[in-house]
Amino acid sequence: MSLATAENQSSLAGYYRWHAQIYDATRWAFLFGRNTLVRRAATQMAMPRRILEIGCGTGKNLVDLAERFPKAQIIGLDLSKDMLDVAKKKVRAYGSRVGLLQRPYDAPVAVGEKFDLIVMSYSLSMINPGFDEVIRLCRQDLSERGMVAVVDFHQSRWTWFRRWMGVNHVRMEGQILEKLRQHFEPLVCEVRHGYGDLWRYLVYVGK
Repeated sequence: MSLATAENQSSLAGYYRWHAQIYDATRWAFLFGRNTLVRRAATQMAMPRRILEIGCGTGKNLVDLAERFPKAQIIGLDLSKDMLDVAKKKVRAYGSRVGLLQRPYDAPVAVGEKFDLIVMSYSLSMINPGFDEVIRLCRQDLSERGMVAVVDFHQSRWTWFRRWMGVNHVRMEGQILEKLRQHFEPLVCEVRHGYGDLWRYLVYVGK
C-alpha cells in the first residue's frame, strides 16, 4: 500500500466517523441510481450465488441485494467501523447470509468460491489514488460468469462544483468509466443527469 493510499484511507475513515450518523438521512438527495443499479444487475444475472459490495457503507444496498437475491451469500466490505455499525443493525435479520468486513479492498476477498457479482456504489470516486487498482483487483475476485455493477459520479462541466466535491473526497472527471471499459465489457452503460446538468452519474454493469 502506498503512503498516499494509506493517507486517503485514514482521511475517509475520519470523514465517515461523523457522517455515519446522518448518511441515510441526507444521501438520498444526491446519490442517485442506487435502486436502478440493483435492478439492472438483476436483469443481467438472475441468480448470483455470492455477492460482494465494496464500500457498503450503512448497508442500504446490502438490504436491497438480500431482498432481490434471496438465495445469495452476500459480503459487505467497508473501511469505516462507524458505517458498518449502522449496517450491522440493518442486516441482522438476514443472519449469516449477509456478512460484514472492515478492511480496505487492497487484496482479493474470495477464499475458495469466487463472487458472481461485485457491486460498487459511490465508492470508486472517493478512492483517490487507487480506484483503478480496485477495478483491476475485482477481476481476481470474480467467478468465470462474474460481473461488476457500478453506480457513481461521472462528470461535471462546472469547475466550482468539481472543486466542492473534491473537498468531500470525490473526484468526478470521467475517470471511472474509462477504467471500467478497459477491464469489463459493458452490458449496461448509462450516463444520467443529476439536478439538470449540475453533474452526471454513471450506471454500469460489465462482464
